[in-house]
Amino acid sequence: MSPRRIIPIATATPAARALPLPERPQLDAPPPLSLYVHFPWCVRKCPYCDFNSHAPRSDGIPEQAWLDAVLADLQHALPQVWGRRVHSVFIGGGTPSLMSAQTLDALLTGIRMLLPLDPLAEITLEANPGTVEAQRFRDYRATGLNRISLGIQSFDDGMLARIGRIHGGDEARRAIDAATTHFERVNLDLMYALPEQTLSMALADLETAIGFGTEHLSCYHLTLEPNTPFAHNPPPLPDDDSSADMQEAIESRLATAGFEHYETSAFARPHGQSRHNLNYWTFGDYLGIGPGAHGKLSSHEGIRREMRHKHPTRYLEGAARGDFIQEAREVGVAELPFEFMMNALRLTDGVSAKLFAARTGVPLASIADQLQLAQAQGLLAPTSDRLRPSERGRRFLNDLLQLFLKD
Repeated sequence: MSPRRIIPIATATPAARALPLPERPQLDAPPPLSLYVHFPWCVRKCPYCDFNSHAPRSDGIPEQAWLDAVLADLQHALPQVWGRRVHSVFIGGGTPSLMSAQTLDALLTGIRMLLPLDPLAEITLEANPGTVEAQRFRDYRATGLNRISLGIQSFDDGMLARIGRIHGGDEARRAIDAATTHFERVNLDLMYALPEQTLSMALADLETAIGFGTEHLSCYHLTLEPNTPFAHNPPPLPDDDSSADMQEAIESRLATAGFEHYETSAFARPHGQSRHNLNYWTFGDYLGIGPGAHGKLSSHEGIRREMRHKHPTRYLEGAARGDFIQEAREVGVAELPFEFMMNALRLTDGVSAKLFAARTGVPLASIADQLQLAQAQGLLAPTSDRLRPSERGRRFLNDLLQLFLKD
């Protein structure tokens, strides 16, 4: 079969091609639901970080106030998710591993009391080396937490210093040993294209990470995000060709090590994919609680996006009044194709074509022209039953996604 041949997407019949967008999404049933909980404090903000993270005040982290607020936030949100089972929980930050095991236990107990949590739910907590030790991981495991995501970034002391991390390579190794002792499911975050990093240095980090035998690795290209110290005062970074060489070498080495490259920056051994993140990428729903947390919730009325008050002080003050939401809006029908594709096309194997209508409430035939154009440009794989980026589409994902932006 010629790679240039265009295969019409299923349901995009000649009669359906002219089908207009509906006035509002027509959802038969809401998608799977996840819960995201944001813990906004960290020891020190890294110069590349644009996440909602804050160094603690002089009087420390107000753990109890945060706990009370997020549980009140969850209770306040219950009418939006009433009766829906939660399939995964992700506690992110910031540095959630700064919280005590007692606080984590109270948080998970409160979640179980308020929501129907699936007995086999994936429950993940982000942790950073230098903030945990074996006893804390042991205590975390006893709360019902079953997955750890460690922000390693590098094992090279010089690289870690250049990107402002508070831990060294030895601390990273000890943290992984402690995590894998108490958790079967562990992810390691690595970054490449770091300041003055060479290909051999990036691969040395990767070999060290592979050697620990964890089920999941996330490998991110360092980017200069707006309004960060690195954006205002950029460090000396590898050029684009060197960065591309690193990316290709990392992907190749992980493939030979038995990792599936299942998402843009995510690699997993068999059955090791992040179920929480897969729900994001397949356009599932997620309730976000905690300072600055984002959420996406579907109903028969449409799809709604929310953001909680971002600054911790504002969030905690608002909690006393039952005021948690900083921004909320209904997602317009014309926006839904791009929003869906922005997530689904991050997956190497894409998604079933039927999922588009099931998750957006919009007929697939309404975007037949964009799909045909994406295939014609070699960005979308020529399949009739899946929405899957081609190899070229994965490399030029922004070009592919732009085809689905509303006019």
